[in-house]
Amino acid sequence: MNKKKPLVLISGGAGFIGVNAASYFMSRGWAVSVFDNFSRRGTKDNARWLKGQGPVEIVEGDIRGLAAVGRWIGRGKPELFLHLAAQVAVTSSVEDPIKDFEINAGGTLHVLESLRKLKRPPLLIYASTNKVYGGMEDVGVRRRGDRYEFAGLRHGVGEDRPLDFHSPYGCSKGAADQYVRDYRRIYGLPTAVFRQSCIYGPHQHGNEDQGWVAHFMKAALTGASLSLYGDGRQIRDLLFVDDLVAAFDRARLSSRRVSGGIYNIGGGPGRTLSLRELVAWIEAKTGRRLPVSKHGWRPGDQKVYVSDIRKAKLELGWSPRTSVSDGLEALWRWLQPSPTPR
Repeated sequence: MNKKKPLVLISGGAGFIGVNAASYFMSRGWAVSVFDNFSRRGTKDNARWLKGQGPVEIVEGDIRGLAAVGRWIGRGKPELFLHLAAQVAVTSSVEDPIKDFEINAGGTLHVLESLRKLKRPPLLIYASTNKVYGGMEDVGVRRRGDRYEFAGLRHGVGEDRPLDFHSPYGCSKGAADQYVRDYRRIYGLPTAVFRQSCIYGPHQHGNEDQGWVAHFMKAALTGASLSLYGDGRQIRDLLFVDDLVAAFDRARLSSRRVSGGIYNIGGGPGRTLSLRELVAWIEAKTGRRLPVSKHGWRPGDQKVYVSDIRKAKLELGWSPRTSVSDGLEALWRWLQPSPTPR
């Protein structure tokens, strides 16, 4: 008798992280069902690519519709749920905070309520954000060359950092973050929150509002002008998407231990990059100057954010493996012009 494949559900599954996660689990014999409204540029290309990887169910629907979410979740018996569907841009949240709230906070509540109705709900991993910590104005920052760095916090920002939602995006994601946490306490739903830093890699269709590593590279490849906000010395810790997906899997394998947990997930202090340093990397790669226009600081933009990933290492047995240089090379290769659709 053939053993039934385990099932993973992925909301926002046609997005950059979603298709990488779906491909990973498909390659390991899982049944995969993704849910997406295809509102973001590149998601249809991603879905087409994913279909070429093997059998996959792709459901078109909007996370803001409770009935649609409930029907999708209620059809099977999932063993893992990755909640990746989101409005992802701070600038868009400032322009339309109601829509941002409906997607990020309301959509997450729809997922939680639908999972709560299952007899055996799976582990829910929620993709949160470092923006829940706000601007961290109380943390000392110093300038060193083409980058800022923390004056303290040698290991980066830990999970015990006080929450300080900044921008409508920070508020909506932070509200969802806390709902996910509380559904474990109140209803016993198995959940884990990943407060993610800068994730990058293949299938990322970055733009000015989100996915800055891919956006910078695409500008260089197309000859477009690049807008640099702030002074360009902002630092982020970078995590290659394969390493993030590996963290999802490690959490699944330790579901009892991690349930109810909060984890800062990023590249950590050993994998950081500033905007100026990425521009320099691209210019060295292409042998030409990037046309850059400078603008003021954007709301909620932290000068430095670096994740303290020691808790994830300890409790998940997980560490990033991909260096920044190798990750940049992989994304650069993927972004090269292709004669056929990706």
